[in-house]
Amino acid sequence: MIKENISRVKHRIEQVCGKVKTDPDKVTLVCVTKGRTVAQILEAVSLGLKHIGESRVQEALEKYSQISGVTWHMIGHLQSNKVKEAVKIFDLIHSVDSVSLAQEINKQALKINKVQGILLEIKTSGEASKSGFALQDLSEVWSEIKKLKNVRIKGLMTIAPIVSDVEAARPYFSELRQLRDKLNSEWLLSMGMSDDFEVAIAEGADIIRLGRAIFSRQ
Repeated sequence: MIKENISRVKHRIEQVCGKVKTDPDKVTLVCVTKGRTVAQILEAVSLGLKHIGESRVQEALEKYSQISGVTWHMIGHLQSNKVKEAVKIFDLIHSVDSVSLAQEINKQALKINKVQGILLEIKTSGEASKSGFALQDLSEVWSEIKKLKNVRIKGLMTIAPIVSDVEAARPYFSELRQLRDKLNSEWLLSMGMSDDFEVAIAEGADIIRLGRAIFSRQ
């Protein structure tokens, strides 16, 4: 099942990239492994997926020692008291949603002589349940965070609202791309999940985060 799902996902990525004239090899597929077994993850890795996304630090720590040769992404909400452990294993933290969190990451990364790659989570929708920086605050936030020596901003991340028609997610992705282009055109965009990743790619996603599309029966 996993093999067939990955093949199906890659085909869909190639199709949308063909339509928008984007190189599919430049789209990073992060395999979301929350709640998945080590055996399932190892199967996905054996089939060519080299980017693993976890939402909980403790769960990631339990898997980390058993899975090698991959890049680790923290994609869930990160609590300050989990930062010390997070910086030890994650290559990229997608969910930096406050200056204070960035400062704590900087503090803990300094202790282990690491420059931690991060993405700034942007709240493109008005949903109260969503975390992230407000669009209008980002310029000020950026100027504060870029002063930190052991943190490197590599891009922006957003989560679009759950919608019945995936096209309704497009404005949120477009808004993030426009914001990125305004601030730093070299930054990466992490956006798009199992239901809406094709729209996200069409709007310029560099990183997509897929779990259900890889592990669930289609």
